[in-house]
Amino acid sequence: MRIHALPPQLVNQIAAGEVVERPASVVKELVENCFDAGANQVTIDIEQGGIRQIRIRDNGCGIVKDDLALALSRHATSKIASLDDLEQVGTMGFRGEALPSISSVARLTLISRTPEAECAWLVSADGTEKNFDPQPDPHPAGTTVDVRDLFYNTPARRKFLKAEKTEFAHIESLIQKLALARFDVGFVLNHNQREILHLKPATSLTEQEKRIAAICGSAFIEQSVKIDYAASGLQLHGWVGLPTFSRGQQDQQFFYVNGRLIKDRLVAHAVKQAYQDVLYHGRHPVFVLYLTLDPALVDVNAHPTKLEVRFREGRLVHDFLFQALHRSLAAQRPGGEGNIAIDHQSLPDAQVQVPKPAVAPAPLQASLPLDLAEPPARTGQPAPSAYRPTARPAVNVPEQILAYAKLYPSDDTPPATAPSSAMPPLGFAVAHLHNIYILAETADGIILVDAHAAHERVTYERLKQHYHQSAIVSQPLLLPIKLQVTAAEADLAEREHAFFHDLGFELTRSGPETVVLRATPALLAKTDVDRLVRDLLADLLNDGFSRQVEEKINAVLATMACHGSVRARRKLSIDEMNALLRDMEQTERIGQCNHGRPTWVRLSHQDLDRFFMRGQ
Repeated sequence: MRIHALPPQLVNQIAAGEVVERPASVVKELVENCFDAGANQVTIDIEQGGIRQIRIRDNGCGIVKDDLALALSRHATSKIASLDDLEQVGTMGFRGEALPSISSVARLTLISRTPEAECAWLVSADGTEKNFDPQPDPHPAGTTVDVRDLFYNTPARRKFLKAEKTEFAHIESLIQKLALARFDVGFVLNHNQREILHLKPATSLTEQEKRIAAICGSAFIEQSVKIDYAASGLQLHGWVGLPTFSRGQQDQQFFYVNGRLIKDRLVAHAVKQAYQDVLYHGRHPVFVLYLTLDPALVDVNAHPTKLEVRFREGRLVHDFLFQALHRSLAAQRPGGEGNIAIDHQSLPDAQVQVPKPAVAPAPLQASLPLDLAEPPARTGQPAPSAYRPTARPAVNVPEQILAYAKLYPSDDTPPATAPSSAMPPLGFAVAHLHNIYILAETADGIILVDAHAAHERVTYERLKQHYHQSAIVSQPLLLPIKLQVTAAEADLAEREHAFFHDLGFELTRSGPETVVLRATPALLAKTDVDRLVRDLLADLLNDGFSRQVEEKINAVLATMACHGSVRARRKLSIDEMNALLRDMEQTERIGQCNHGRPTWVRLSHQDLDRFFMRGQ
């Protein structure tokens, strides 16, 4: 068979197979063009879920008459002109495929006017890239793209479309995501001549939070943390939901890179790790986050839909995201909940080592019970220096663990007790209800604390701090383990020998596809080290980083903390309860236990009054 050139319409229809999946795909491409045109108002009119009509109007810069035909031709764009431009794309679109692809599977009309033009000009297209005859039109400055009868000439594609309600739901969800990407742009979304969404431009923080509340719900803003981090040329800002405010699905996770909505495996992994030991099993965090970095450090030309990107420094981005989210969640303590901007120092460059604690360790205290030094002066408020930590460990652990987890030195200084004139954030204990819950009175209401869950988090955080501050103790194996791996993994083990040594592994290469494990971290002596090393090598080879070892160590420490914490049904004295409250105020991630369950709840005066209808 002879080689022949395909007709332009067929070429555009092939491209449309990648770009235009459903009506929402058309809306995405056209609205992103509005962003690139500098518009601050976009109106989207939808008929029959977008199958019958999609009309999008903006007040952007418009297109001059002589460029209208080019705008509807393949690989014609005003956004890039050279390879250098492609390697640092700063616009939403750049491929020059959207309009000709859409016109090849629908009836498309383009009307545009520049501010200095006397009138607008209208052209129609059918994907053939021929017979363009601009006609004058009384359109205001800006551009309108009218797309009708989607897939009218490709019936097989049209059969795959869902019901009108389903297709419009995809469009509405998309507009909400794009509205979170550009707070400076107003949006109006109409469906079948009925207004569905009307968002005004949001310039102030209050207006931005109102837009987020309109899309994600007011509870998201109330239960989120405002963060702003910058380091190593990267900046992350936005809102992350508290671990107690989570969802059963990933429907409220919005991540933007240089204003572009993306879905990325590296980003998802970093977020998952940051929430690792504070989120309840099977739940998913919620967030609206914006990452800003040099466009040259991210490749947006990974897929025609432009939802996927490639980071040129993946390890740097991963560790930056993990540290920023990890620290923002750790900083949430009683008395400081809500939206805060973390006062941060410049974060270190990307590292694969187990991270150091984000804050200085709090004064140490043994697990409850606590030995009283003297009787309390008052019931309800502890006297200064009313307790002293016991010198014995509260958990029965092997000698090698105690080597780097000496938690209970006899000369520990107890945390300062709040003066009687000042009410601490968690107040003072009043009673131990059912020998499970601590009831405490605060300045503005009461709180209830699950004593076991709270003490479990306190113990766990202290174990982690002491473990990570000490050198990892390595335990030699009685019989070395020979592992058969791939040549690439053997090369990696040989090249990263120092990294494995820092983690407590003695891993050496003994052949082209063989490595020998001679020592492991003492804390992981009873785990499946064979599988752990293989998983670690696979992660490092595929992603350039791994937290497998840290996860395993934290799991062991979490078990130790759980068994070493005060048990339910164990009666606590007032002073023991106050000691736990003071420790909670100094502990990171105290809002949840190691399993993600909440540790305490607050009821304000207003809540109590509402229960009893006081003042109504």
